[in-house]
Amino acid sequence: MTIKHWKFALVVLASVSASFISASSVALADGADDPAVASSENGKYADKDGNPTYKISPDGTVDWYTFSGFRRYHSDCHVCHGPNGEGSTYAPALAESLKTLTYPDFVSVVTNGRNHVDAANDKVMPSFATNVNVMCYIDDIYVYLRARANNAIPGGRPPAHEDKPEAAKQAETSCTGIK
Repeated sequence: MTIKHWKFALVVLASVSASFISASSVALADGADDPAVASSENGKYADKDGNPTYKISPDGTVDWYTFSGFRRYHSDCHVCHGPNGEGSTYAPALAESLKTLTYPDFVSVVTNGRNHVDAANDKVMPSFATNVNVMCYIDDIYVYLRARANNAIPGGRPPAHEDKPEAAKQAETSCTGIK
């Protein structure tokens, strides 16, 4: 086989792999799958697969990270994606997207952005990789949107939240450099 043929084979393999991974992502989506808390460490909750998840008390009190996600979402994301993750004429409803979008895919899109422009689409999501207010709180934003995707919390500001754990304070200082 010549180098030209190898290059073509690699391009085809990459395309097939990307299609398979994309199809697998939908089948393995974790946003609306069982969000039940399987573990907890320092006030941060995870599901059975280790993905960040939320904890809502019977009285409606949310964990700190869900509340923090609400705050961060409304400072950087709601302008395009609408209040409460319900979408707008400008960008899709993230509360709906998280029903099929995996946690790694969510992180990838937020970090790298997305550009889907063709005759039928004009969807451009900028990269937030350099935005400390997003990247230092990406798990928080995810758990907030995951709670919205599962109708675990209503729209609007959560009425009550747990206290901010010491681990969250330390992580914030370490990531943002702000004391």
